[in-house]
Amino acid sequence: MRVEGRESKIASDLLAHYDVHARRLPWRAPPGSNTTDPYRVWLSEVMLQQTTVAAVGPYFAKFTERWPSVEALAAAADADLMAAWAGLGYYARARNLLACARAVASEHGGNFPDTEDGLRALPGVGTYTAAAVAAIAFGRRAVVVDANVERVVARLFAITTPLPAARSAIREAADRITPDARAGDFAQAMMDLGATICTSRNPACGICPLRADCAAVLTADPAAFPVKAAKKAKPHRLGHAFWIERADGHVWLARRPDKGMLGGMRGLPGSAWNDAPDPTPPFAGPWRRLEPPVAHVFTHFSLALTVHAIQVDQDHVPSGAGEWWPIDRLAEAGLPTLFVRAAETAMKKEDVSDARH
Repeated sequence: MRVEGRESKIASDLLAHYDVHARRLPWRAPPGSNTTDPYRVWLSEVMLQQTTVAAVGPYFAKFTERWPSVEALAAAADADLMAAWAGLGYYARARNLLACARAVASEHGGNFPDTEDGLRALPGVGTYTAAAVAAIAFGRRAVVVDANVERVVARLFAITTPLPAARSAIREAADRITPDARAGDFAQAMMDLGATICTSRNPACGICPLRADCAAVLTADPAAFPVKAAKKAKPHRLGHAFWIERADGHVWLARRPDKGMLGGMRGLPGSAWNDAPDPTPPFAGPWRRLEPPVAHVFTHFSLALTVHAIQVDQDHVPSGAGEWWPIDRLAEAGLPTLFVRAAETAMKKEDVSDARH
């Protein structure tokens, strides 16, 4: 689509601002550069989904030091990758990351496809990631819409339809302002604008390079855009986890199923997360209920996880896939945050109350 008139001015004004104020990020090439590494772009975009730049920085540095190329990542053991990912959340992304790396290495000679269609054919690569990599790594004109861009565009055009129904209109408007040249810089400039100036709360409209062309500014309440539908209350679930400690200072860590919440990760064995108030322990014994339950919030529900503890003999082997792990090296197990907090509860011996089993 040809960019004309007001849309052309938006693109040129934003790119001029980006040339001076672009954020320096470890995965980003300077404005106007043609040397962006597709592997680093792809890796950063997957990591940044539902996560902040500040949180991703240390993970990105460790990943690229340990696995400096897509071929190196493709050769990683599943368990090593999942452990390194722990703390970034949305663990299905980690499994897709490895599947994609292996597809690029085995089917494309270690080279990422340079078109949106080619990128979308890779495992775990959706519309947004394909557009971002095509634009930023290969300079292809692509409409890149993440949460920051969504907010900027909704304000520029004062789109009053509530989300998520507004997304088609937002994408159409984003298409109108995306230039043919410097598509990667434009995409990153839009992301920067949303992250640093056109923020969710208290947008800094006074220093915005697009203020003169922003329809939301004229409403006197730009923070009201994008309009959001009323939130539904999250369901609340109950769960139980079992801390099985051996006398020599090891704890039993189960391997969670590959599919489902926290799939493929190490964790404490436990019950399904539903409304069952009383659990069925893995085996009979003097279990102790630890209070209070661990409170955790996932995207679609909140969870109260009660931890139950027991100490077993040296020769005890729990059922199911898992391994004995040294408690003093638990930080190296790559546990998801939920189980880190459950382990912390279990190690506070003074908080143990009598079991009812």
